[in-house]
Amino acid sequence: MDLTKWTVLSLIDSKFLRNLKLAVIFGNLGSEVIMVTLDDDVYAMGCNSSGCLGLGDTASALQPRKIESLSKKKIKGLAYGSGLHLLAFSESGELYTWGYNTYSQLGNGNTNHTLTPSLVGGVLAGKTVIQVGCGNHHCLALTSEGEVYAWGQNNGGQCGSGTTTGQSIPRRVTSGIGGHKVVAIACGQLTSMALLHDGELYGWGYNGNGELGIGNNNNQHNPVRVSNLHKAFVTQIVCGFAHCLALTDQGEMYAWGANSYGQLGTGYKTHHLSPVLVAPELGKVVEIAACHLSHISAAMLHDGKIFMWGHCRGHSIFSPSLTPYTHLDEVFACYSTPAVTWRTLQFRARQDTPLAETLRLAFNDESTGDLCFKVGGNSIWVHKAILKIRCQYYRAMFQHPWAEANQETVEIEQFSYPVYYCFLKYLYTDEVDLPVDEALGLLDLANAYCETELKSRCQHLIRQSVNIENVAVLFETGLKYEAQDLEEYCLRFAVHHLTAVVQTETFLKLEEATTKQFIVRVGRMGAFRY
Repeated sequence: MDLTKWTVLSLIDSKFLRNLKLAVIFGNLGSEVIMVTLDDDVYAMGCNSSGCLGLGDTASALQPRKIESLSKKKIKGLAYGSGLHLLAFSESGELYTWGYNTYSQLGNGNTNHTLTPSLVGGVLAGKTVIQVGCGNHHCLALTSEGEVYAWGQNNGGQCGSGTTTGQSIPRRVTSGIGGHKVVAIACGQLTSMALLHDGELYGWGYNGNGELGIGNNNNQHNPVRVSNLHKAFVTQIVCGFAHCLALTDQGEMYAWGANSYGQLGTGYKTHHLSPVLVAPELGKVVEIAACHLSHISAAMLHDGKIFMWGHCRGHSIFSPSLTPYTHLDEVFACYSTPAVTWRTLQFRARQDTPLAETLRLAFNDESTGDLCFKVGGNSIWVHKAILKIRCQYYRAMFQHPWAEANQETVEIEQFSYPVYYCFLKYLYTDEVDLPVDEALGLLDLANAYCETELKSRCQHLIRQSVNIENVAVLFETGLKYEAQDLEEYCLRFAVHHLTAVVQTETFLKLEEATTKQFIVRVGRMGAFRY
């Protein structure tokens, strides 16, 4: 998956991104991120509302900053709440919390905000946490023994304690599910869901939109079995802001709850108090997705196709719509409002070298190259196949009876070594790495080889060197190579420094036709207005 589809990740160096193992993107604007690297270091970046980055302060971070207290702890998963509180659990099952804490959602027995991650003890001491979930201001934790613990805000009964009294520390949810092994949990804004090992599904908490799927809209302070699913074996449960999706072992998808944006995928916007089968005509579904901060839903079919529906970038999509994506996570990166992750992103360390890096390493590699360019006594090894694919000039050279077509070594005399090296490297990497003072030579080459994109890149590079002394000759260069962007930039610069420019030696040496064109065009730009 292209991680730069997430706006906050697009700001990070690509080398850093390639070293990631886990990431979770959160916040009311999708502008905060917690990341775990392959080296088991934990980093944070973003706005840092309520100290949610766990850095020990509330300062924003425009670049990744290390969370020392979580690094080397082998963090395995994370979850976030709407109030910007965070949970993280380790491979050994330890649970850490930090951030906003007005409703005791950190589970530490008080309401003080915490700027650094702290270990949650109490009844969880000695337990192995294997999954966590957050709603608006409440939390759930699932242990390896199949027990569910809840804490935080409880105004709708979302802690499953039988009351609406808030829970300042984790407390096991026992009513209804206490004698059963729970295998998965999920949180809506004010609701909680638990999937049992036998495929049964229970929900509790706020139910004003029917998000518990029990056939009515009464809040439930204890877990209640979801109706209309008694004959189905549920394998996955996810919650949106006020709706739920369930997936069965037969690949059927059910939805219930709020539907104002079409998030149930029924083709209309009527709420459903009980589960309803969604889009059976699509075929077998293998994975579903939703997020408690948004009203969007998504599903992957058995053939890998990704569908989405609900509140998609301001549009209400009432039926599943096919997307061009290959990962469910991409739906949330590109269409969710806010653009936050619905689960912890997990990355598999590549055992091979990525294509882009392979090409980069192949450039100027004598052991694999089949053609050598000699430029100023220096050798540059390349591959004919790559040159033919990337450059029209070389394609013509090798496919037609040019003298160079059958040579193993080609002498280049019209361009300097730095310019030609930069050009060939550009064909392998798409990068232009050349000192500004060599950029004119590269522009000459790009023009001769009909490389339109490179020509544009050269103009941008040359603009960095424009000054009063050389603006006239650079304008002339722009005319020579039909580099219109460079021409316009030089003229705009000259308009603001015209008195000094026309007195320079380079201006006085311009050919008469060029001088006339220069004067006419700066005049049109208002250089001679009084």
